[in-house]
Amino acid sequence: MNISLHSDILNHPIPLSFGVIYYENIVVADSPQMLKGRLRLFQESLFFDLQEKPVTEFEGIKEWRSLFKSLGKDPNRYRPSVESLFRRIKKQHYMESQHSAVDLNNFFSLQYQSPIGLYDQKSIQGNVSIRLGADAETYEGLNGRMNGLHHLLVTADELGPFGSPFVDSVRTAVTTNTTHAFQMIYLRPGLPKDEQSKLTESLMNMFLQIHGGTGTFEILTNQY
Repeated sequence: MNISLHSDILNHPIPLSFGVIYYENIVVADSPQMLKGRLRLFQESLFFDLQEKPVTEFEGIKEWRSLFKSLGKDPNRYRPSVESLFRRIKKQHYMESQHSAVDLNNFFSLQYQSPIGLYDQKSIQGNVSIRLGADAETYEGLNGRMNGLHHLLVTADELGPFGSPFVDSVRTAVTTNTTHAFQMIYLRPGLPKDEQSKLTESLMNMFLQIHGGTGTFEILTNQY
């Protein structure tokens, strides 16, 4: 599987970078108590921060809202997935444990203030492109709705889009049956280059510590 940036991303005036991690022979199961505890404590700490600071004033969320707007999407209607998580926590609607892969994804998304997608490789057909969604493109999302993808940043294979920093699709969701996956960190536009690899590698190492298997990563960027 090859992942590449479409010309509409390569030519976009805003710096865009993506941390891509490939996993093989992983075991997804119930989260260890350590991860459950860290996710819960982080949400509780963030709740108190959100009493003093509006969601939209967090730097990562501010950057992603600005990017959505530059792509032609109203960030008040189409919120970056990490903003939706923050808003849940502000209402004390804390995320309950689902399984080890989703829990870790949510933890790092909150910590990095960045959308992070996790996709089952066996559900993906052919090569993958990161591009802008076309007018008529839709998919069934993990939010339980059919989502229009026009002007959204999307990750797509030969069958069409399956991922986005707005919401991911049901089609490629990781389950406890997943053994091969890839993770997409939609990196904050303002994150310095030397931090992009550090952040991506840190997430990979934590994921492998919990799930076993092997992993490799790369950074895709239009910053040349």
